[in-house]
Parts: sequence; structure tokens; C-alpha cells
Amino acid sequence: MSTQTQTKRPNNTLLELIFNIVIPSIILMKLSGGEYLGSVYALVVALLFPLGYGLYDFVKNKSMNFISLLGFLSTLLTGGIGLFELDVEWLAIKEAAIPSAIGLVVLISGFWGKPLIAKILLNPILFNLDLIYQSLSDQGKTDLFKAKIQRANHLLSITFVFSATMNYLLAKWIVISPAGTTKFNEQLGEMTMLSYPVIAIPSMIMLSAIMFYVVKSVMKLTGLKWDQILNAAN
Repeated sequence: MSTQTQTKRPNNTLLELIFNIVIPSIILMKLSGGEYLGSVYALVVALLFPLGYGLYDFVKNKSMNFISLLGFLSTLLTGGIGLFELDVEWLAIKEAAIPSAIGLVVLISGFWGKPLIAKILLNPILFNLDLIYQSLSDQGKTDLFKAKIQRANHLLSITFVFSATMNYLLAKWIVISPAGTTKFNEQLGEMTMLSYPVIAIPSMIMLSAIMFYVVKSVMKLTGLKWDQILNAAN
């Protein structure tokens, strides 16, 4: 194997939070006043951070990440609503549309026979998939396992329904000022900041519960122990 071959490193979650949520939110909340950047320039500067991080992520990984693409489109849509001073109802619709689209993709992937939850959770770096699938096949429980994965996939799509609903309600509740105004930018920053504890954390808890369900199903159907299903290879 060539030493040039490199394993793709996972993204730094802390950096993603800082560049995509914290810095843009602070700029919108604190620098939108006329004595600072003003509403338009504050919005433009705030948008540069998630856009810049998305570009950096693209250059680093040499591929377009689906979540990064959604973040890029979300940023463009949010910026367009503010810069073109559209009705704030469009912001609420946009906030709900993106997780709804992801949830629909997740749901459809199950009907295609390639549930997205399997690609997300059944990672060959983490789990000994060869042993798991062989054990399922030996015990004639492959179809039962597929049914469990399908159920987990439906649960995953429900988490995006939750996210879409909460995004819409949060936008309607917080962002009530006309787009293009200082108040709109401040409220947009507040909404972005609150979206993490109100939406992201509960969604991560639900995803963790789904992962627990999948792992327990694997152990129950295969009879394997936790240390056996893990990929111990360095």
C-alpha cells in the first residue's frame, strides 16, 4: 500500500459549530446596527463564514458532502430572503423545507432497498460487518435484520419531521421583523443560536436511540457480544 493513501478524517464538530452557528449568530446579533456594519453588510459578512467553511471542507475532502451542500443552499436561501427583503414567511418555509427534503430522501431510500440508516450507522470502520452478516446468514435471520433496519430507517425519517416542525415553529416564533432590517438580522442570529439546543441536541439524542436500537438488534439476532461486533482492527 502506498504511504500516499490517506484515510479521510472526520470533520471537526467544534469547528463546524463555531463557523456555521456561533460566529454568524454573534455577527447578526451584535453588528447589525447602523453604528457598526448595518443590516445588509452584517448579513453578508455572517454568510461568508458558513460559505467559507463549506468551501474549505470541499477542498479538504475533494468531494461534495451532502450535508455541506444542504448547508450551502440553506445559507444562500437565508441570505436571499434578507437581501431581497422577502416576506419572513419564506424563512419559516425554508427552515422546514430542508429537513423535510432529507426526511423524504431517507424514507424513499428504504423503499429502494438501500436504507440510508444502514450507510450512516453500519460503518465498516466501526463494526465488523463481515462477521455480522455471516452470522445473520448462518442463522437465517438476514430478512429479519433487514426488517429491523427498515424500521430504524422510518424512525430516522421521523427525526427529520421533528426537525422540520421545530424549525418552522422557531422561525415563526422568533423572526417576526421585516427582512433586510437590523431587527431581522438580530432575530435571525437568535434563531440560529437557539436551533442548536432546541433542535440539534434532541435530534442527536433521537439518533443515538436509533443507533442503540440497531446495535441491540444486531447483538440479539446474531448472538454476538459487543466486543465481537466492533471492528478491532487498527
